[in-house]
Amino acid sequence: MKQYLEKDGRSSFRLKDYDYSQAGAYFVTICTQKGKSILGKVVEEEMVLNKYEQIVEQSWNELSSHFLNTEMDWFVVMPNHIHGIIAIDDECRGGVSPPMGESAFGGSPLQKPRLGQIVAYFKYQTTKLINESRSTPGMRVWQRNYYEHVIRNENKLNKIRYYIQTNPLKWHLDRENQQRVGENMLEDEIFNSNLKK
Repeated sequence: MKQYLEKDGRSSFRLKDYDYSQAGAYFVTICTQKGKSILGKVVEEEMVLNKYEQIVEQSWNELSSHFLNTEMDWFVVMPNHIHGIIAIDDECRGGVSPPMGESAFGGSPLQKPRLGQIVAYFKYQTTKLINESRSTPGMRVWQRNYYEHVIRNENKLNKIRYYIQTNPLKWHLDRENQQRVGENMLEDEIFNSNLKK
């Protein structure tokens, strides 16, 4: 995917001029700050849960309650990153849920959220809760950016779901594993945006 510079001068991997609020499925990868393995560890090809991983998983599952036109599809927490699929529905049920006590009807219509807003909210919520849990206010939990891939057909969706499902089994080959001992061809295919029909 070609990089371009955002208004603030940072490189972006987003598709230029693409509307990330339109209906579709999006594969996202969000990495921890400096690749630190704070979310648990993989033991005998299984992810061993810790309290931070549980915060991340709960926050992911609650996203569709906050962003009413979204569904959270397959998802996995790894020691230093997460992978997940976010589906944005065209039949907007109200965009972002209104604050307590306010009606979702009446007033100005709510806008459909963009993918970046959903990811930013997830990062904000999990950072707040993890920092409360470990008494580290203001510490960064996640890297500033994230990887996304627009899923354009069912074949790609199935490949990405399989990749997510088998990620703990292939931790030793994972591009985010600092002790990586080989290559995962499916991972290379996905992250190089070369998925074929």
